[in-house]
Amino acid sequence: MQPIAQKLLEQLLRLQSKVEEKLRPYWEKYSPQIQQLNYDQIKAFVLKYKWRIVGVLFVLYAGSKIINYFFPGADKVGGPVTVTTVVVQPKEVPLVIEATGTIVSNNIVDIRPMITNTVAKILVKDGQEVKAGDLLFQLDDRNDKANYDKLKALADDAQSQYLRAKELVAKNFISKAGLETSNANAKSAFAAAKAAEVQLSFDYIRSPIDGRAGIVNVFPGSLVQAGNVVSTSTNSTSTSSVGSMVTITQLNPINVQFIIPEKDIPTVLENQLDGDALTVRVTVGDSSKRVYAGKVLVVDNQVDPSIGAVRVKAQIPNDEMTLLPGQFARVFLEASTLKGALQVPSQAIILSPNGKTVYIVDQNDKAVAKPVKVLYEYQGQAVVDGIAAGDRVVVEGKQNLRPGSKIRESKLAIQPVNPS
Repeated sequence: MQPIAQKLLEQLLRLQSKVEEKLRPYWEKYSPQIQQLNYDQIKAFVLKYKWRIVGVLFVLYAGSKIINYFFPGADKVGGPVTVTTVVVQPKEVPLVIEATGTIVSNNIVDIRPMITNTVAKILVKDGQEVKAGDLLFQLDDRNDKANYDKLKALADDAQSQYLRAKELVAKNFISKAGLETSNANAKSAFAAAKAAEVQLSFDYIRSPIDGRAGIVNVFPGSLVQAGNVVSTSTNSTSTSSVGSMVTITQLNPINVQFIIPEKDIPTVLENQLDGDALTVRVTVGDSSKRVYAGKVLVVDNQVDPSIGAVRVKAQIPNDEMTLLPGQFARVFLEASTLKGALQVPSQAIILSPNGKTVYIVDQNDKAVAKPVKVLYEYQGQAVVDGIAAGDRVVVEGKQNLRPGSKIRESKLAIQPVNPS
């Protein structure tokens, strides 16, 4: 430490000598005028206008700071400025549109009875996975089954009478008119039996789709009415309700609906014409740890003039059933791909009264300010126009630069081809 202190002292003495040498001519020139100054008048002037003087000094100080911010100077001792740079390379950059939306089911059905009857059996459980055609509820079918059996027997008898009539006509025992009457009776009886069979089928309520059952809203013995459900139970004093017997919701795949602003519609539609479905990334809730990938199904055929936006629907695989209808979603739509784009970190861009600029390092390791135009910016990266492939763009340390500053690079980074 002692040699370093000795060296520092020698440098200070040399600096003092240089300062005295520089100031001596001015002192010799202006010392007569200084001796003639009236210090009482100067003191009175300062006391009278002290706040104005302070204001002027503050403005000068603030102005110097602003100038240094927008027009950073070089290293004061003339040495190279240490900076961090990045080498710009052309790449494909996805143009992402961020939106908010809602998770919606691809298919949802409220199960309601077609007839008024009493629930005899409940074959579905709360939250059960069901397939299309699975029996969910059985109503009291005794009356409908008896009616069907009766009409089926009458139809069979009418058909037998028709066949006998055909034999009798061949032997001329009855007229052709009698045969036609017998045929009509057989068809009528068959139609009545068919109608009774349809009526009987209403007592067996099946799932029309694959999906997950919600909460079952009826109990054995509940009276259900066509179109509505009135459920009663002896387990509580007030159990009457009106609604569906159960709701079946398709959860896999599932959809997300969101809106995009009117200004982005041309970009989305142009890329849809290429034939490949646009891709989306979706996160739900407050956490963005889980990202779901999907594809756009449809862009609505009209713009909502009240909000200046168009609705978009995308479909997402939901094999693990972790998405439910009604969830709030953040959607990232990859609307296009910028090919051959030159991308730099947003922090490399300097805002000045003359516009946006970046510093690049030339072949002589000197700083060169280049004006740029930001074409697209997303997640800390900006696609710019005004620089060339291979340019070394200053990212950190630019505040100490001015055009022509000598540069020493502490790290030379190359932009990744596909940044995450």
